[in-house]
Parts: sequence; structure tokens; C-alpha cells
Amino acid sequence: MAVLTDSSLPEFTVLVDSDPVANAVVSARVRAARTLVAARLGGLVVGVRQGDELVGACYAGGSLVPVGGDLETWEALARYVSKRPRGCTSIVGRADAVGAMWPLLAATWAPARCVRMSQPLLVLDGPVPTGGNPSVRPARPDELERYVPAATAMFTEELGVSPNVAPGSAAYRTRVSELICAGRAFASFDFRGQVMFKAEIAAVSPHTCQIQGVWVRPDLRGRGIGTASLATVIAHARVLAPTVSLYVNDYNTAARRMYARLGMRQVATLATVLL
Repeated sequence: MAVLTDSSLPEFTVLVDSDPVANAVVSARVRAARTLVAARLGGLVVGVRQGDELVGACYAGGSLVPVGGDLETWEALARYVSKRPRGCTSIVGRADAVGAMWPLLAATWAPARCVRMSQPLLVLDGPVPTGGNPSVRPARPDELERYVPAATAMFTEELGVSPNVAPGSAAYRTRVSELICAGRAFASFDFRGQVMFKAEIAAVSPHTCQIQGVWVRPDLRGRGIGTASLATVIAHARVLAPTVSLYVNDYNTAARRMYARLGMRQVATLATVLL
């Protein structure tokens, strides 16, 4: 068990790519940083070896994300991480890994605000859906002030706390701005300039684009706006990677029906612990 350095970057990348859809966020971050140095990566990576082979790891940044491994590996990682100051605000990963780690971390970390142990991970690797919404486009940097209220509403609705009061609130706004500047935040606006629909391509790797933050303004729901609008975002994402993925709470039946209509299928189950 050790914090990985750049000498382990190639084999860590191989481990990440062994489960490319579930590890999309870590894959995108590591490839963008091109290093395992914590100051540049935004977190450290702890690895477990069997002999000379790297068999499991976890990324510990704003989120704690297990990568690869088995029950023994996850428990060892949890015991190691629990002895360090907690810097993350969530644990996100395959449900079996999070389910193994959280009981050991809960003993020393603050009580969880929410535990979601069943979040279907969906992927689209077939034809791009047709019938998109032509009004959906990348938001412009000068539209940040109009976009942020919608992003804040989505965050609050999804996580039960406003990003304006949650830990890392300044970082949230910065992240939204970065996605807009990268051309990966999509929206449609009404005649008043208010956001009707939004979604972000939050992570881009050679294997998949992961979409997050899908939101339709409450007064417009139930009209098919989300389905058509997301089809447009998916079309943009498929230019960047061969598949498109996202994960959804299992109880969100309306969203799951929408994703099924777009041709997405479940390939795994993730879990999230919000701290």
C-alpha cells in the first residue's frame, strides 16, 4: 500500500482503462493532468500491489473513487484512507466497492448526508438518437450568470443542499465556468434569457463522454423537452468519444424512461455517499 508516483502512471492508466465507463472521471482527470502528482492532479492516488502488480487503487480528491480491486483491496484502501484527514465530500464508484469501503470509513468520518447504493450506470454505444432540439447549444462564457442559477437549482435538487453553502462552493462555480469555456456545457434559453434545459459533458476520455447535470426547468417538465434536448447533447458527445455514459438514481423512474428512449442501457451499478 502506497501513494503512487509518476513511475506508476502507465500501469495506473491500464487499471483505469480496464473499466473505462465506470472510471470515466478518473480517466479524464489523469489524462488531462498527465501526472499523479497530487498538486496537479487535484488529489492523490493510493495503490495496492500483489507482488509487482497493481491490483487496485483509489483516487482521493474532491471525491474518493475506488479503481479496480476486490473486497480485500477495498477494505485495505479504506483502512489506509481512514487514517488520513478527510478531504473529499463524496465517495463515488462501483456499488460493490463503495459498499465495502463505506462501513470502514464511517467509523472515523463524519456521518453521511446521504447514501445512494443503487445508481444504474448507463451507456449508449449504438446509433445516435434522432429528433434533437435545435435550440440546444454550447453556452457562451458571457452567459455564465444566466447558466449558474440553473446549475445551482440542479445541484440543490439532486444533492439536497445548495452549492452556495456546501463545502467547495467557490470551486463549484469555477467548475461550471471551466465547462462553459471548454464548450461542454449545453443549454437552451427562453425569450427572457432563462435556461430551459441544461447538461454538461463532465468528463471526456478516449473511451467515453460522461454526461452529468441533466436538468429541465420544473415548469417545463413532462413535455418531452428533456429527451429531445439530451439527444442533441449526445450527438455532440459522440463526436468526442465512441460511447456516451451517465448514471442515475434508481428511484428516478422518469429519467430512466427518458434514457431508455434514447437507447441507453445499463452496464453497471454505481453508488454515492455524500458527506
